[in-house]
Order: sequence, then structure tokens, then C-alpha cells
Amino acid sequence: MSAADAPHRAGDAVPALERRIGLPDMIAYAGATWDWYRLHYDTEFAKASKLPAPVVDGQVFGALLVEQIQDWLGPRCFVRTLEFGFRALVFAGETVRCEGTVAEAGDGYLDLDLRVVVVGEGGEDDRVAVAPARARVLLGEADGPGAVGTR
Repeated sequence: MSAADAPHRAGDAVPALERRIGLPDMIAYAGATWDWYRLHYDTEFAKASKLPAPVVDGQVFGALLVEQIQDWLGPRCFVRTLEFGFRALVFAGETVRCEGTVAEAGDGYLDLDLRVVVVGEGGEDDRVAVAPARARVLLGEADGPGAVGTR
């Protein structure tokens, strides 16, 4: 039985996703999204802006939250909605952890409460980068919610 097929209840934990975001990752992301704002990859530009390092593009957090959900539930899920707010900057070389819980489990869907924290050098939460974050995930067939006869 996959995680998507398992019974879920409000309060269940969503398995965490932890990721170090290095400057090469940020440059690759800028290239993939055609978002070449210098603050996201240029160390000297960031320092001239009185920042310690380039700033992780906010879109990265949406991608990480969806990755967290899909790693947990597999291909039998579809992230229908995802919304989140920023609380703190994240800089090149920092590690983030995506965390969450099931807020509601309905017939064919899960509502999730999520957040992203920056992980300190000792593994503790340093600061909250993204919160609140919420997602509605539809549970369905491998080729999408409600798909039939596609196997």
C-alpha cells in the first residue's frame, strides 16, 4: 500500500524534506526559470546590497514543498493548490527543512499545513522562512485525479 492509499487523519505528520541550497543550485534554478535577477546568483551584487550572500528565489520554496508532498504520497497525488507567505530571507549555502501536518483528510483529498525553516548548524530551527503554507492534495489514479482506464 502506498502512502497515497494509506488512511490519513488530521494531525498526522508529513515527512520532512531537508535540503542544502548551494549557489550552483541557485544558478541552475535561475537558468531553468529564466529568472536572472542578480540578487539570486551574484555574490558581489548581494554584498553591495548589504546581504551576506545571494538570496534564494522564492519560487524554490514552492518547488520544495511540492517535492516534499510528492516524495511522501508518490505519483497518485496531485497538488491542486499551494499558497505560502515569506517570513525571512534564505541565503546561498543554507539548509532548509520543509515540515507539515495533515489539517484535514477528506474523501479523495488532504489539506496540509506546511512551513519551511532554516536549519542552524546544530540541526536546530534557526528561523522560519515560509509560513503559513497550505496545500490541497488530491488523491487519485497514477495519471491524475479521477483518471480511469489509463493503465
